[in-house]
Amino acid sequence: MVDFYNEKQALADLKVSAEASADALNLENIRQELALLKDKQQGEDYWKNTDGAKSDSQKIASLEKQLVSAEALITKIKHAEELIELSEEMEDASALIEIQALIASLEKASEALFLETLLKGKYDSLNAILTLHAGAGGTEAQDWAEMLYRMYRRYAERAGFQITVLDYQDGDEAGLKSVSFLISGTNAYGFLKAEKGVHRLVRISPFDSNKRRHTSFASLEVMPEILDSGEIVINPEDLRIDTSRSSGAGGQHVNKTESAIRITHIPTGIVTQCQNERSQIQNRETAMKMLISKLTERREREQAEQAATIKGEIKKIEWGSQIRSYVFCPYTLVKDHRTGYENTNVTAVMDGDIDGFIFEYLKKA
Repeated sequence: MVDFYNEKQALADLKVSAEASADALNLENIRQELALLKDKQQGEDYWKNTDGAKSDSQKIASLEKQLVSAEALITKIKHAEELIELSEEMEDASALIEIQALIASLEKASEALFLETLLKGKYDSLNAILTLHAGAGGTEAQDWAEMLYRMYRRYAERAGFQITVLDYQDGDEAGLKSVSFLISGTNAYGFLKAEKGVHRLVRISPFDSNKRRHTSFASLEVMPEILDSGEIVINPEDLRIDTSRSSGAGGQHVNKTESAIRITHIPTGIVTQCQNERSQIQNRETAMKMLISKLTERREREQAEQAATIKGEIKKIEWGSQIRSYVFCPYTLVKDHRTGYENTNVTAVMDGDIDGFIFEYLKKA
């Protein structure tokens, strides 16, 4: 007689987990919200507000993904149960390997669905704007910033997200001084907000002829891409707008026209800049969207800090603090200081395998 006891138990646990996640997502509410958004799209003047329409489209994509993921997982678990039942009846031991592989894939899908339940923030479903800044230390820090930039590009590729460079400032000898880039995809901000903060590198410097160990730092800002800016009102008198010639990659157009835009919001001191587009007007529009996103993120952070104060909670503010260390020498280890999560495979992490760090942060946030 073929024994599928362990597989049955695993499926029973998966079923409980999937149903709990589905309940947390409230699938009926999702269906109702989707219906309302799709009805809204039928309005006569709806598509005249392109930013609002794009924002709604992103929301629809996020809700549909949640709905499809939950329904598909529950259906697949049911089919797996039926497959085990049939295999038992036929005493088909050869089906065991297939069933175990199916359960392994269902466990991954169940974890992904569980993470969807954690993305409840107002802006979690949106695209993310990331800005990396090299810390003090010249070439060492600038090289480290470029390594992180590659890591996030590889992560985005793994996740099926798209990447658009908004602004890039070359390093003096190697690496980069700063880079701003847009990562587009459902829940991009929800996942990548976990990466906001200071990242620390310890390694034998390739730029040191004496092969000494160096410590370098780079900071990462993460903001949601806000398309519908109705909640943030900016007084034109509060802005200082500077133009300059673009630098970096860009072909013959670069350095011939003053298309790069730098916007300073005088009351807050927030600065955004863009040199990606060939047109000064396009760069200005992108820089303004980045400013709105930064102001929105700042407001949300201040509200969260105020709420914590009202509740009497005393917590360390994570904004701008060191969140993770990457040690290349004398041993290899990447450790997140907020969650305690570790990975000794530095090569895999630097190649974009940061899901474990993101998942642990979301579970504990």
